[in-house]
Amino acid sequence: MITCKIDAHVALITLNNPPANTFTDSGLLQLTELIDTLNKSMSVYAAVITGAGEKFFSAGADLKSFADGDKVQARVLAQRFGAAFTALQEARPVIIAAINGYAMGGGLECALACDMRIAEEHAQMALPEASVGLLPAGCGTQTLPWLVGEGWAKRMILTNERVSAETAAKIGLVEEVVPRGQSLKTALEWAERASALSPRAVTFSKRLIHQARQGTPREAALALERERFLDLFDGEDQREGVQAFLGKRKPVWRS
Repeated sequence: MITCKIDAHVALITLNNPPANTFTDSGLLQLTELIDTLNKSMSVYAAVITGAGEKFFSAGADLKSFADGDKVQARVLAQRFGAAFTALQEARPVIIAAINGYAMGGGLECALACDMRIAEEHAQMALPEASVGLLPAGCGTQTLPWLVGEGWAKRMILTNERVSAETAAKIGLVEEVVPRGQSLKTALEWAERASALSPRAVTFSKRLIHQARQGTPREAALALERERFLDLFDGEDQREGVQAFLGKRKPVWRS
């Protein structure tokens, strides 16, 4: 089960499937549909995703789903993992993962699909799929090396190396490590900061940053950057932002 609560411009998404917040095919479909809803809810500027309880962010897929070797079922799950985490990665709002415990397999892939990750000091992260004859099928083989480099991606996927929060921060897997029980508070603070910015400018910037991930040639990406800069002058936010700054007041965004 996945719950979502919206407070002002920030959505709080909670993975809640005890005991380990595992993903099911219906849960993945629910996440995909939820992201679509948030994309259309223009008043939502940022979202935080975390796990229920104190031990697990998410342990990924329930391995019982693959116990009988049903390839048809495996195809459905692989497609839904891919669709859910691609939707999360390309979401319009800024998405921040509050990793409050173990993030394993699909659980880590979920966090990888977010824009930023905050881990509590006791958190553990791994992609152990190959240890049970599987492989990361929720964008993990593509997103992890982009974040941490090929070497660390291979260590984690090909040797089943589990990393601590401290190591995750050193290799760029997470942006910050916080004390136990503080990831959600910190993530919500980051979300509030993101919500103070022009949503249109943030959306354009996020898409431009992803151009590097997609291998867009530098000159083409830079040309697009300049075009999006000019596109901001077609909306109200650009004038509002500058006038608010000059008037020493908080801007009121309308996009």
